[in-house]
Amino acid sequence: MLRQATTTIEVASDGEGLYEVTDRVAGWVATQAIDSGLLTLFCRHSSASLLIQENADPDVQGDLLRFFRTLVREDHDLYWHRAEGTDDMPAHIRAALTQSQLSIPVGGGRPLLGTWQGIYLFEHRRRPHRPRNRRSSARRIAVSGCWTNRGGAVIPSP
Repeated sequence: MLRQATTTIEVASDGEGLYEVTDRVAGWVATQAIDSGLLTLFCRHSSASLLIQENADPDVQGDLLRFFRTLVREDHDLYWHRAEGTDDMPAHIRAALTQSQLSIPVGGGRPLLGTWQGIYLFEHRRRPHRPRNRRSSARRIAVSGCWTNRGGAVIPSP
């Protein structure tokens, strides 16, 4: 029998950076008694994105940040859209160059990631998009899965 479930993961963002959510996603998958299937993650924001990236060496995240700052620089003379701050339009462009959705296979009750792979929310804004009296902003990732239950029947292809 094919089963589906959804949840939302909130990620507190203190501004630009990569925020690893691998354990939270894997924890949710573990509660669903999944044998095999497909996990879909969707970032519900236009100035943040999702990445699968190396999680063993923090220099990788630093290099990615520096690369995207160089590729899409914050220069108020380049952009007309500045109503939400000088970091807003570059954040939209960086999000357009990355991914808002990931599909990850699931097997044996866990996301089938490589040894050094982690799932990240990539916040592209230098400062959180938030009211001034808050220190961080919650970014939401919609998570859904479609799978067979452990010990369940095999689903034939259409």
